[in-house]
Amino acid sequence: MDVIKMARELGKAIQADERYKNILVAIEKNEADTELKPLVDRVQAIQTKYQAGIDAGKTQEDLDPLDKEFQEVYAKIMQNENMKNYESAQKEMDSMMKNIVQILTLCANGADPNTCDPSKIPQK
Repeated sequence: MDVIKMARELGKAIQADERYKNILVAIEKNEADTELKPLVDRVQAIQTKYQAGIDAGKTQEDLDPLDKEFQEVYAKIMQNENMKNYESAQKEMDSMMKNIVQILTLCANGADPNTCDPSKIPQK
């Protein structure tokens, strides 16, 4: 039994899953959204200016206007319907991947692959 080959098969199964397909569609819609792209670009520009301000030794008071602008633009991004759909799809994908990793971890620690239950792992 080739474990690497089986991991590749798992990768194919993940890519065939609806959750994976949904995240790809959501990414595509975000990239095509002419209202969203300028907002994302603006947030990135604000982050760059903010980091440059930190590197230049500016005080938090000096950086507050950038922080306020960031919060405003970020709120607009998160109100965008395509971004909401992306966030939802990403949560579903993250949940699936978390379960897969937990099952693999349980199995690597000796649990029965047919019955181990990641939902019974204590959450930190």
